[in-house]
Amino acid sequence: MRTLATLTFQTLDGVMQAPSDSQEDRSGGFTRGGWARPYWAETMEQVAREAMAEPYDLLLGGATYDSFAAHFSRAEPGEPLTARLNDANKYVVTSRVDALRWRNATKIDGDVQQALTQLKTGAGPLLQVHGSWRLVQSLLSWGLVDELRLWTFPVVVGCGKRLFPDGATPAGYELIRCGSGPSGVVMQFYRLMRGSGAA
Repeated sequence: MRTLATLTFQTLDGVMQAPSDSQEDRSGGFTRGGWARPYWAETMEQVAREAMAEPYDLLLGGATYDSFAAHFSRAEPGEPLTARLNDANKYVVTSRVDALRWRNATKIDGDVQQALTQLKTGAGPLLQVHGSWRLVQSLLSWGLVDELRLWTFPVVVGCGKRLFPDGATPAGYELIRCGSGPSGVVMQFYRLMRGSGAA
């Protein structure tokens, strides 16, 4: 059984939409993107060390795949984080009909819950979801998330897509790792407590 972990950047008010760039995700009329940029370099050093050093496969929604593929497939190859993302197996939940051109990418469509349940019960390294708001909502509702890996930034944006919207599935989590940086960004890793109200 593979562990499935989400890696999420969020504001103090729980918004995970468009952390890195103002144009990243403007859906719903969101105009406050890029709120994590002042903390980016410091935070990404910690992310690389704490969440991306171990072997992992990526699980991505279609929009996040498009954003990552456009950037990392063209980035300088000597950067270790870029190399790890380019080399990782990537499972992409999408209904698109065109081919996935980023290396090592596999399309998942049809009965997504069944396909991801089978992927999770097979052999392989950690499955790590980056961003991918809609996919994370589905994974949480299906009880497939084992760990939440959160970076909470000391900003409030007031609106946007939240990790836990109204109606989220009740669950209990155990804090298994935490830390903070000089700018006030807080890292928290939580493991789902099975039988705590989750699926």
